[in-house]
Amino acid sequence: MTVIGLCGSSGSGKGYACQIFSLRNVAYIDTDRVYREEVLSDPLCINELTGFFGNCILENGAVSKKRLATLVFEGKDSEKRLARLNEITHKYIKVKTLELISDFEKQGYAAVLVDAPVLFESGFDKICDVTVCVTAPIETKIERIMKRDSITREKAIARLSSQLDDRDLRARCTYEIDNSGTQDVTGQIISILKDLRIE
Repeated sequence: MTVIGLCGSSGSGKGYACQIFSLRNVAYIDTDRVYREEVLSDPLCINELTGFFGNCILENGAVSKKRLATLVFEGKDSEKRLARLNEITHKYIKVKTLELISDFEKQGYAAVLVDAPVLFESGFDKICDVTVCVTAPIETKIERIMKRDSITREKAIARLSSQLDDRDLRARCTYEIDNSGTQDVTGQIISILKDLRIE
């Protein structure tokens, strides 16, 4: 089975690309969902998180995503706290993702798409056979983020500035999907799958 790693900065349109891949009988793993729904409820992970961040991140015995985000992203040394959060959680996400990949392989899928926003930063690219980035012009991404999340232009730009840009992703990835709105995204995905002998 071919494991395809998908990445792209905020506003690039990864979600749209994922929908098209899934319509071509490619299994799909959303690592953000794995983090939210499974990793943050894992007792071992909770123990590590509270050991570093304290019990203030808990609400009724469970990790409060809001409390954790506030603690991690606000104030001095936020980069260090984010690095520690990633160090703790990424290993749990990876274990669960590998379990899901194995399950899909047993079900007979020829390929599985692993949607990991920080594919390279997390080391998830190492479990993938090929990598694909979704790109779009910076202004297009800013407009999409502002509309989707109802935030200001300044906040949208700040979010993008903390992520790998399209030039970096192109240099690292096996394939690129141009989601600028001027190219046929479905056609590009079909071409990638044919090249991988999956379609």
